[in-house]
Amino acid sequence: MKNMQAPIAKKVPKKLIKHDDVRVDDYYWMNDREDAEVVSHLEKENAYYEAQTAHTKNFQTSLFQEMKARIKEDDSSVPYKQNGYWYISRYETGKEYPIYSRKKDSLDNEEEILFDCNELAKGHDYFNLSSFSISPDNALAAFSVDTVSRRKYTLQIKNLSTGEIFNDKIENTAGNSVWADDNKTIFYSKQDDVTLRSDKIFKHVLGTVTQKDSLVYHEEDETFGTYVYKSKSRKYIIIGSYSTLTSEYRTLEADNPHGEFKIFSPRQRGLEYDISHYENYFYVLTNKDGATNFKLMRVGEEQTSFEYWQEFIQHRADVLLEGMSIFKEYYVLSERRNGLNEIKIVRWDGTDSYKLPFENETYTANVSRNPDFETHILRYSYNSMTTPSSVIDFNMKTKEQVVLKEQEVLGGTFRKENYLEKRLWATAEDGVKIPMSVVYHKDTALNSNTPILQYAYGSYGATIDPYFSTVRLSLLDRGFVYVIAHIRGGQYLGRPWYEDGKLLNKTNTFTDFIDCTKFLIAKGYTSSKHMYAMGGSAGGLLMGAVINMASELYNGIVAAVPFVDVITTMLDDSIPLTTGEYDEWGNPNEKEYYEYMKSYSPYDNVQSKPYPNMLVTTGLHDSQVQYFEPAKWVAKLREFKSDDNQLLFDINMEAGHGGASGRFEALKEVAKEYAFILDLEGKLED
Repeated sequence: MKNMQAPIAKKVPKKLIKHDDVRVDDYYWMNDREDAEVVSHLEKENAYYEAQTAHTKNFQTSLFQEMKARIKEDDSSVPYKQNGYWYISRYETGKEYPIYSRKKDSLDNEEEILFDCNELAKGHDYFNLSSFSISPDNALAAFSVDTVSRRKYTLQIKNLSTGEIFNDKIENTAGNSVWADDNKTIFYSKQDDVTLRSDKIFKHVLGTVTQKDSLVYHEEDETFGTYVYKSKSRKYIIIGSYSTLTSEYRTLEADNPHGEFKIFSPRQRGLEYDISHYENYFYVLTNKDGATNFKLMRVGEEQTSFEYWQEFIQHRADVLLEGMSIFKEYYVLSERRNGLNEIKIVRWDGTDSYKLPFENETYTANVSRNPDFETHILRYSYNSMTTPSSVIDFNMKTKEQVVLKEQEVLGGTFRKENYLEKRLWATAEDGVKIPMSVVYHKDTALNSNTPILQYAYGSYGATIDPYFSTVRLSLLDRGFVYVIAHIRGGQYLGRPWYEDGKLLNKTNTFTDFIDCTKFLIAKGYTSSKHMYAMGGSAGGLLMGAVINMASELYNGIVAAVPFVDVITTMLDDSIPLTTGEYDEWGNPNEKEYYEYMKSYSPYDNVQSKPYPNMLVTTGLHDSQVQYFEPAKWVAKLREFKSDDNQLLFDINMEAGHGGASGRFEALKEVAKEYAFILDLEGKLED
């Protein structure tokens, strides 16, 4: 069956006209997921994928079992304390979903099961308990569930004493909710039915008809979304409005749920800020007045508009200020210098200030969940590409620390000292130095025959830190080098690194990735015959652009849920996320952005030329990158490519953007990707 003919999609030309420019989309007809012909075509693609990969099925299974065997099945999180209870999530052997529980006062006390997601998931192909929120009196839980993978959550309330789930049932929420101090009023966000933009905040009073819930805020600007949360001090309920470049907040005392929200500081385009409350002040993390890498300001509770903000920590050109965590006696700053995380601890009274020491050349250290305001204990996590993740409690007063948990790698074969990690710097075509985090087995020889998998994301200022992965060991132990390219469009080297990889600078993201590849080949780490690349979502856009620009550098590409039809999607404001993306990609209704997008959009730039071997994946119910983008892209690639290399398209007909929902089911998708690459490299095992 490996010689089975690849599906050839029918062509129905559709003219798309903008700015007097005509694009002809022969595969626009695929946009309707309810069309039986569309579903039939996707099923043919799946059948072709199954036929072409049939010889890898046994290997996929063994690879899945190998990856699963490294993971502790009966695992549990490190408990955290909030409002008198210790909260725990855990997994049981043989089960796909977590169990959430708590213990009152002491970890020695009896466990109280809050949610067993294995039970809740029965009868569903997909299941996700997005979040739950506990009432201030600890008696009730508001929780939200998605069983389709469209990120449309149903919100319900559970009595934690009796187990009763109340009749209050709210559809199409964004998943989060917040309790007022009266233990009966809930604030939550709802989404637009079509675009899925979170645009409204409602107030629900327990026991009332949900259809009559009060609208407390409507975000009418279609480029913004909105959400609601409670300050760590528990004093305020806060409504946030956000776009890529601008933010705005509204506050209400949590003990006054029927009062009016007050604007914290009116939005100004390009002004970003985030707020934390402590005693009589708000602390404002902001880019105000050109603070590109952000600074910290302070303002009293009564007059919060930006003209009253006073500088607390000044802007630094060489340090990105990423966040602030507030405790009763200390505040903790999360910073990034030269790409590496730093955690700085400061007493409010100014008597002590220091950074946690991290010695490695490349690592990831993050402040963890710290809901307890009164404590001296800071919880943080640490890992690197060779070091399993640890959860650590650090006493900010005594400076002693305890490793509460280190990720276990089962199977008995993993030894940290068997792997090497380093940071390399490639030179981009404009002279900028591009960092890469690299890991490989110490026995792997680095030469032109060494296989490398290069990964990147490169959008939204999202930084892919060098992290440990038990799954990745399946590549490293088979002689692969794994590289994370910290390209522009992320925020690894500060906010300017992001600004230089978005909007009219977007192509820097693509050329950076290519220049990293060229560096690895030029330095003798590998050759184009053994070079592989992977990216998902906006990273899938990266893959699409890279193969149009430099397809000759790669033997294989994995593009997961790829965003590849940039112009058509960004011109359709009915598609989820579109209007909120203008500040990231530009608005193609403006000619300058239209023409720039057209210059790199993968779908619009498919050429008659050889392309690498490719595996493309998607989910039929994806709300972030619609399935029809990769479907059309694959069809067009099949039409134009001039080679005999593999082009495989795997569609999960049950899932969305995140793929399968089960803990181990997701590993099967990774096994497919790895088997595809290992097969190309001739490392397939029966």
